[in-house]
Amino acid sequence: MPSTLASPDYKGFIEASLLRRMSKILRMSVACAKDCISQAGIEQPDAIIVGTGLGCLLDTEKFLNNVLTIEGMLPPTSFIQSTHNTMAGQISLSIGNHGYNMTHTQNSLSFEHALLDAMLLVDEGEQNVLIGAADEAIDFLSEVSIALHLNLQQKLTSGASFFMLSREKSVTSFACVKDTVALGLVTNAEKEISAFLQKNDIPSNGVDLLLFSGSSNGLNAQVNSLLEGLSLEKARQVDYLSLSGIYPTASAFAVHYAADKMKSDRFIKTALICNTLIHSNLGLTLLQSVEA
Repeated sequence: MPSTLASPDYKGFIEASLLRRMSKILRMSVACAKDCISQAGIEQPDAIIVGTGLGCLLDTEKFLNNVLTIEGMLPPTSFIQSTHNTMAGQISLSIGNHGYNMTHTQNSLSFEHALLDAMLLVDEGEQNVLIGAADEAIDFLSEVSIALHLNLQQKLTSGASFFMLSREKSVTSFACVKDTVALGLVTNAEKEISAFLQKNDIPSNGVDLLLFSGSSNGLNAQVNSLLEGLSLEKARQVDYLSLSGIYPTASAFAVHYAADKMKSDRFIKTALICNTLIHSNLGLTLLQSVEA
């Protein structure tokens, strides 16, 4: 069974008339995005970008059940809300935004691709870009994982994380995104990670906090070798899946966690998020404190 989602009082973010028609993933995405915009003190972002691995699963399941059980014309609501870009569209509608609106869906690297898109927009001159990720778990996923004998070490969960990526530092800035990459068909993760750090002039002992996805199907040997090479104390090595549970865009949670740690611990200047949720995929995100 998927873990229970810790939900806020959605009525503080979404009108009751709209709330009733929203699925779980839409509720948490819109509420999280609105809270992010409020905390950033931004009236309107210049763009909205969302990453999702599996999209609106609950509505997809409802639509497929309707196909199997209803004769004649099907109600369109579940189909309309089942598409992956529904989240970004609902956020846009809820805040009256008419800017760039994009959804990225590349399995476990969906958030990293969304982040790359946001960074390109900022480089091109956009001032504030709302970026986030969301995925939801349904009972069917647990059934599939059992049937495939995946032996997951953590529970399947739902989650949403949103950030405001800006060109300039402000009083609300937590951290700076130094770089990110998304690589597929990786055969030597340790080599790719070393090259990524070298590209950004970070020595092997220059990482103060490492977040890795080690418990999806056991810690693979390459990530284990990386941990040994960085010589970090155990308290600075965090398996973020043990905190978030497993969902395709959990690396967005890791970025949020790292930013919060930087805010509370001034000794953390550089954080590396290493996403190997699917071992042939590698997502790397490098954060630096705003004081660094």
